[in-house]
Amino acid sequence: MALGLVAAARGPRDGGRPRVRPARRRRRRRRGSDRARATTARAAAPGPEPAVTITPTAAPTADPARSVPGVIPAATRLRTCSVAGAASDARLAQFEGSVVNATTGEVLFDRNGSTPARTGSVLKTLTSAVALSVLGPDARLTTRVTGDAGTGAVSLVGGGDATLSATGSSVYAGAPTVADLATQVKASLGEQPLTQITLDATFWNPADKWDPSWKRTEQTIGYHSEVTALMVDGDRANPAAQTSPRSTDPVARAGDAFRSALVTAGVVGADSATMTQGTATSGTVIAQVSSQPVSRLISQLLPTSDNTLAEMLARVSSKASGADGSAASLTTLYKTVLSSTYGLDTSSLTIIDGSGLSENDAVPSTFVARLMIQVLNREHGLGVVYDALPVSGKTGTLASRFTGSNAVARGAVHAKTGWIDTAYTLAGTVDAADGTKLTFAFYAIGSVQDNARAALDTLTTAVYSCGDNLANS
Repeated sequence: MALGLVAAARGPRDGGRPRVRPARRRRRRRRGSDRARATTARAAAPGPEPAVTITPTAAPTADPARSVPGVIPAATRLRTCSVAGAASDARLAQFEGSVVNATTGEVLFDRNGSTPARTGSVLKTLTSAVALSVLGPDARLTTRVTGDAGTGAVSLVGGGDATLSATGSSVYAGAPTVADLATQVKASLGEQPLTQITLDATFWNPADKWDPSWKRTEQTIGYHSEVTALMVDGDRANPAAQTSPRSTDPVARAGDAFRSALVTAGVVGADSATMTQGTATSGTVIAQVSSQPVSRLISQLLPTSDNTLAEMLARVSSKASGADGSAASLTTLYKTVLSSTYGLDTSSLTIIDGSGLSENDAVPSTFVARLMIQVLNREHGLGVVYDALPVSGKTGTLASRFTGSNAVARGAVHAKTGWIDTAYTLAGTVDAADGTKLTFAFYAIGSVQDNARAALDTLTTAVYSCGDNLANS
């Protein structure tokens, strides 16, 4: 484009001299003719010679439309570094992606970036942003025990804290324990015999616990639990293992852990008390424990991509916003919060869950890349998200990636990984080789295999190498 501008200011055959010179010659000829006519008039006319005023001709000015700017704007810059080959890798299947200069906001690379698509666990970054806005970084999720003195009946009331631990040996460092609850119950009841235990998971509809688009293998292998407001250890069979089979009744498993803790604490009648699932009959709190702050929960869920924690934060955020905590409320919740707090265009979002496991979630890659600018800049408290993102070749789900020729970008990429059966995704920030700060979101969609991860790493490394010279070609 700069070449076109320079050519426009030069004549086609005059070696670059300004086109206005012929116009000057014409003006000189006209000026000479005027002087000849004035001389003839003086010779013919009697009397004193009239004064003749000659007005100097103004210097010609260049055509503003053809002026050449001293500095070519960045938007018109000719960029020459292409990642087209890496973006067309067959391992990426149907590819969509965006790269944005985080400083200028300019989209440097786009492949169907405005098209909403499934995100995999990249969606957890949106869930974290919503929770930080609605709940706040210091909020804690509370589990309570209610009961009235003399009745012999207590209720364990879930508040959406999946980290409540049955043993204290948990993947969630610093988690509250049922043992603590049981000790408080003993202090409250004294020698009053316990006859009835109610397990209350009605913080949201207990039946709204599994989306039809989720694969049940996520549950049996151990990646995801049913979404109930009352559970212990994310409903893991092994509380100390990140990936551990989950049950078909998280509420009952929590009840068993609670009864066992009551017996250990010496609560009279705990071993024989009747246990049912339902709604608490008393509002009097006799014991309670709280989770780590939301900021800490986010730092636990993002590096390991914890699906259960993400779902809990989504549902609790819905309740705190005044909605009913249902999965159906999430699209409205996310659209409202991501628009009002973060100023993003949410018109094309569809949110089925908080974890990204559903193939029916739909978020444009450019949307994610623009959210990542605020994450990078720590706006609205989103530094919590940036600090928790896996780092290429260093931490979290990226610790074992960016190997071989891609190792040049180790430590330079902070990004959330994603994987479901029909998509591999990666989105975050890049500290490019030339010092440019970039944000990006890449989706490999369709018939994808595990090798899509390496292809995503290769493409991201190519972006790292190009920096601000990245061409949208």
